[in-house]
Amino acid sequence: MSKSKDNMVLFIAQGAYSGRFPKAPGTAGTVIGALLYLLIKDASPLVYGAVCVCLIALGTWAAGRADTILGTKDSPTIVIDEVAGFLVAMMLVPFTWWSVPAVFVLFRFFDILKPWPIDRLQSIPGGPGVMLDDIVAGIYANLLFRLAWVNFGP
Repeated sequence: MSKSKDNMVLFIAQGAYSGRFPKAPGTAGTVIGALLYLLIKDASPLVYGAVCVCLIALGTWAAGRADTILGTKDSPTIVIDEVAGFLVAMMLVPFTWWSVPAVFVLFRFFDILKPWPIDRLQSIPGGPGVMLDDIVAGIYANLLFRLAWVNFGP
C-alpha cells in the first residue's frame, strides 16, 4: 500500500487519530463514537442501522489493515471498534441528557471487564477479532440500559 493509503487506514482505524491519545485511548475513541452518535441520533432507525453496519464493515477492514501496517495484534491505538461499539450501544436508545453518559459508562464497563463471551472474541484473528468484542460489549450495554429504562425510566 502507498503511504497515503496507509495514512487513510490509520486515520479510520485510530478513530480520527483519537487512538493516539496517550492515556485511555479506548475512552478517547468512545468519545468519538459519542460525537458521531450526536450527529446521527435523529436519523431513522433504518439509516442509523445502516451507518452501524457500514462502520462495522469499514472498521473490520481498517482494523485488520492497521494491525498489518503497525505490525501488531489489536493495537491499543486502534479504536474504530470503540466508535462502532458505542453506536451499537446507543441503537434505539431514547435520547435524554443522561442516556448518553449512562450508556457511555456501561459500554466502557463491558469493554474493559470483557465478560463471557467477549473475552473469547478477542482471540479471533484480524479485523473481526478487533471489532467483535466491542460490538458485543455494545449489545450488552444496550440491553442493560434498556432493562434499567423499562424498570426505572421516566
